[in-house]
Amino acid sequence: MGATAGAVWGRAEQQDFRSRVRGTLLGVAVGDAFGAPVDGLDLDGIREEHGAEGLTDLAPAYGRRGAVTHLTQLSLFSVDGLIRAQVRRDTGAWHPPTDLHRAYRRWAATQRDWGPDLRRKDDGWLAHEEWLYVRRDAPRALLLGLGDETMGTPEAPKNPGERGPEAAARSAPFGLLVGWEPQLVVQLAVECAAQTHGHPTGYLAAGAYAVIVHGLARGESLDAAVQRALALLTARPGHPPVTEALQHALGAVRQGLPNPARVTELMGEGTAEGLVAASVYCALVGEDVRHGLRLAVNHDGPSAATGALTGGLLGALHGETALPPAWLAELEGRATLLELADDFAMEMTQGPALHGPAGSSPAWLTRYPRA
Repeated sequence: MGATAGAVWGRAEQQDFRSRVRGTLLGVAVGDAFGAPVDGLDLDGIREEHGAEGLTDLAPAYGRRGAVTHLTQLSLFSVDGLIRAQVRRDTGAWHPPTDLHRAYRRWAATQRDWGPDLRRKDDGWLAHEEWLYVRRDAPRALLLGLGDETMGTPEAPKNPGERGPEAAARSAPFGLLVGWEPQLVVQLAVECAAQTHGHPTGYLAAGAYAVIVHGLARGESLDAAVQRALALLTARPGHPPVTEALQHALGAVRQGLPNPARVTELMGEGTAEGLVAASVYCALVGEDVRHGLRLAVNHDGPSAATGALTGGLLGALHGETALPPAWLAELEGRATLLELADDFAMEMTQGPALHGPAGSSPAWLTRYPRA
């Protein structure tokens, strides 16, 4: 695996990067929270509840407006795992999938424990956030995949028939490794997806999504980022369903005004490759972030996952200031999301100043233990 580049960070580059990191994580969460109230409803059901235009604003889910699902929870732990991998590299240990698996196991503990165990110092700060200890309809594949210490791999994956979108939806943070080569971003996302989603379309869709975010975080256009993902995927066995879905999304852009039927068609059976393709389409044709997210949640398919995937793309593309401020104001866990995003940006741009041979910040190693 490659490492993030060090000496290329001027002040303007750092500020742009931080804005895209914040935009990506907040975008995932806002899209997730926007779609959560109508997740599981078809378009007729959404219109029956919210009017002819469908859902146009945040609505209550889990007892409040702006509530997020397991998709945002897991995205946070993806970031935590990536920071821990960088910190642990000082010890000579460098295997990011292992660090991500440990992070996802910390998330799994939040789904069975009543609250944080402050005696477990190696958990770091994120696992001590009490608001994360709520159950938000995590599917069985996630709980089974992370239910024991055995780590799934592409060669021996967990849940080998699982094609759902959850692994892709937690993969946006891998795309924020802007100093990595694109093929390594794909590989990391694939390896981490196989920990819970073992069908090739499940883990290859995660790789495709991560490398599209990677292109956006590097300042590329969405179309260029998708073309790179297509080029990288074609060398991998089992790629046709994913590459064909992405090509279908690009072609749909030229087929007239966007509408819910087209989004539903792109989704197909609601599996990972269809939802990633639909999110690419919504991000490409959306007039702005709010319009793109409305397209992403008003249809016959899974609204929270498509909202999260689309929000991650739009946030990486435009940065945090493009996201709807009124929605951010009500977003559950916003303080945690911002704190983690800023920690990630600082680790990726200033890591040697925080830990390394020349000395380490005790506060940083308390937040992100090397264990």
